[in-house]
Amino acid sequence: MQISIFGLGYVGTVSAGCLAKDGHTVIGVDPVETKVDLINKGLSPIIEAEIGDLIEAGVRSGRLRATESPAQAVRETELSFVCVGTPSQANGNLDFRYIRRICEQIGQALKDKAAWHTVVIRSTILPGTMHNIVIPVLEEYSGKRAGIDFGVCHNPEFLREGSAVRDFYAPPKTVIGELDQTSGDILASLYSKFDAPLIRTDIQTAEMVKYVDNNWHALKIGFANEIGNLCKAFGIDAHAVMNIFCQDRKLNISPAYLLPGFAFGGSCLPKDLRALAYQAKVHDVHLPIINSILPSNELQINKGLQLIMEKEHRRVGILGFSFKAGTDDLRESPIVEIIERLIGKGYDLRIYDKSVNVASLVGANRDFILNRIPHISRLMVSTVDAVLDHAQTVVIGTKDPDFRHVPDRLQDGQVLVDFVRITERRSEKGKYDGICW
Repeated sequence: MQISIFGLGYVGTVSAGCLAKDGHTVIGVDPVETKVDLINKGLSPIIEAEIGDLIEAGVRSGRLRATESPAQAVRETELSFVCVGTPSQANGNLDFRYIRRICEQIGQALKDKAAWHTVVIRSTILPGTMHNIVIPVLEEYSGKRAGIDFGVCHNPEFLREGSAVRDFYAPPKTVIGELDQTSGDILASLYSKFDAPLIRTDIQTAEMVKYVDNNWHALKIGFANEIGNLCKAFGIDAHAVMNIFCQDRKLNISPAYLLPGFAFGGSCLPKDLRALAYQAKVHDVHLPIINSILPSNELQINKGLQLIMEKEHRRVGILGFSFKAGTDDLRESPIVEIIERLIGKGYDLRIYDKSVNVASLVGANRDFILNRIPHISRLMVSTVDAVLDHAQTVVIGTKDPDFRHVPDRLQDGQVLVDFVRITERRSEKGKYDGICW
């Protein structure tokens, strides 16, 4: 393939060297004359393991060269990667001046090009940047329509400094956000030999993925350091603790607990968070990340309550109110908290959970219902139908399989608030509202 790469910084240089090694013809583009000269002499403008040899080999073979002319690069290639920086502004927002300028230059070049050309943004950009900046600027300066006259994709990179060449050929995943299928097919062909999941999705999802990754990595580092500080105060080897922690690939290092939804509850998580926070205070150790978890959880409860109240219906039905489906445990259930707040605000409630039946409960759970929340036990009904017959707003609080068909059973005027994503539908105003989707 004939490929141009705009921006010969870290990502651009690594991409240029690796793509040339794969047999593609690559033209690097940069306004800095020094970088262009270095590439054309077979030298790398960055320090990174293995990339110097790849640049030298690419130039020697004639498959890699550099230029300061964007128009020439677009004219002589069929696909352009944009790999320019998106630095932070003083307020934390991104500075898009380099992205905008490159899109102006590519757009001007596309104006005079009849052949199909695909523009791929490789830079890290916030959701909405493609639709609000990249595509409008390309269309304005080319006089053409994205997805019809030229192609557009977003292809975030997952390269780590120090191992970027290895990461290029063995990425954790390859993500293509495509505006049009033709461009997605062209870009996917570049990665067909890579042993990594290839995910093709919409542009905004692809834009968000890199930010989720990097924030997760930062959170992991911060969490591990807080655990380390507390372990040291306890006189425990934090590395031994975290080595054991990381051996759990079923719950700890896994997709478990990483689907957005409602707040957590139960007999373990809230209690253990409070206990660890207390011990940190005793040992004079500050844990800002761990101490923020319960307040964050409270915000999700507040959000759920707000979703229900926004419907402006007085009759509300709750389906599932134990702390999770398949258990009768009501201790610190966030749905119980929602129910109590709604009662306090004068809402007319009916609630159902097949796992929670006062007649069959024993021990702590029975005592909890009869003595701690007797007002809730009086609102319990014995069937889903009883809830649906009563409610104007229906709330699904647990992922009980019995609730899967509830969205299809709603009557005109009924609204569903979904805390667990019982259906794959997206939120529809006045009909269906997912708490995080």
